[in-house]
Amino acid sequence: MSLVGKKAPIFNAPAVINGSEIVESFSLEQYLGKKEVMFFFYPKDFTYVCPTEILAFQEKLGEFEKRGVAVVGASTDTPEVHLAWLNTPKNKGGIEGVNYPLVADVAKTIAYNFGVLSGDWNYNEENELIFEGDGVAFRGTFYIDKEGIVRHETINDLPLGRNIDEMIRIVDAWHHVQEYGEVCPANWEEGKDAMKPDPEGVASYLATH
Repeated sequence: MSLVGKKAPIFNAPAVINGSEIVESFSLEQYLGKKEVMFFFYPKDFTYVCPTEILAFQEKLGEFEKRGVAVVGASTDTPEVHLAWLNTPKNKGGIEGVNYPLVADVAKTIAYNFGVLSGDWNYNEENELIFEGDGVAFRGTFYIDKEGIVRHETINDLPLGRNIDEMIRIVDAWHHVQEYGEVCPANWEEGKDAMKPDPEGVASYLATH
């Protein structure tokens, strides 16, 4: 079930911040009333597609920050594995230089509550509770406003990497909606015309595009 328009699930979990420090209790609540958040899940540390996404978010971090958006990543790895990966050079498959928070969802409850956990718990024939599936997070991305409401979400299967520029476009679109009260049509980008949210405004837009 989609979280769009709903409060993002609350959590407290270990995380690595600033690329070098493990904190035992990290929460998105620290951003409430201060910053929006682009919260993304990835399957696993020390893999292949994941570092390309994590480093791409880092490369565009300044674009998010100047828009008042914090970037936070999460996977089901431990904080110690996060830290080891952060200390591994890029030319050896690491993500050295990444300085936004990486949450350690070891219990898998955060991924489960956000609806991105690949698998589920079930009972076997002996009535034992077991986990069926990969047990890692799909590539879920959640854009959360200052009030903690999810305004956009996408969930990709494990092999499908994200387009980080699209995440920035979504931020720009939401800010445009908030500032001007207009709605953003297909393929809208910052600087392009938007639409007045009424029949006359829509007709005028369609007639000129």
